[in-house]
Amino acid sequence: MEREEVAPGTTIVREGEPGDRFYLLFAGMLTVTQRDLGNRRVLRPGDYFGEVSLTMGMPRTASVTAITPAVVASCDRATFDEFLRPLFADD
Repeated sequence: MEREEVAPGTTIVREGEPGDRFYLLFAGMLTVTQRDLGNRRVLRPGDYFGEVSLTMGMPRTASVTAITPAVVASCDRATFDEFLRPLFADD
């Protein structure tokens, strides 16, 4: 996984764009918004995002933007498929 520091106001993923990374929030707060529904929730350390696009092969379903300075870690699709996808699978 790659660690990244994110400044407030930075959009990490944008609704409608192709998804190629999975993210885990280590520090700070992020907001999740959707064009048609507005603000959906606030993400806090320990929360993750980006799995819907990778598991379902569809564009991003929401935008995620930093509210405060934040630290995220992310992995690419291949790493997600190998190590994390099984955690999201229904048995």
